[in-house]
Amino acid sequence: MHALELKIPPVILVALFALAMWLLAQLVMPLPFPALWGWVLALCLALTGMAVALLGVLAFRWVDTTVDPRVPEQTSSLVSRGIYRYSRNPKYLGFLLLLTALACYLMNLAAFALLPLFVLYMHRWQIAPEERHLLEKFGAEYQAYTEKVRRWL
Repeated sequence: MHALELKIPPVILVALFALAMWLLAQLVMPLPFPALWGWVLALCLALTGMAVALLGVLAFRWVDTTVDPRVPEQTSSLVSRGIYRYSRNPKYLGFLLLLTALACYLMNLAAFALLPLFVLYMHRWQIAPEERHLLEKFGAEYQAYTEKVRRWL
């Protein structure tokens, strides 16, 4: 199904998943953990997620290439320094950490259950098409990069 490839902006997708997590949390009993632990863990994950995503955006800005993942053909250079030495998708990793923070805040198993669906969606309809384009555009340089740096972390 190529109709969904690169169509939904990842930020919108994160908002949709966050809404679904919140709605599910209203229907399912919370996990029996002290709320303080959920808040502390949520805060740590949220701050880390924001930092990771922001570092990903700043690395793109530094080399003056597009940040919009829906138009990979506008990519002007391969970013492989900074946070991109550790993750090929730090923005998406940051988004996943933010959603995990929300699940911790909600302390709800149903919210946690949506996290793998987010990863699967991002891999199939966002990351795979981006990687195809980058391999086509940058060839051996991108192939070498993928052999050194993992997709998520």
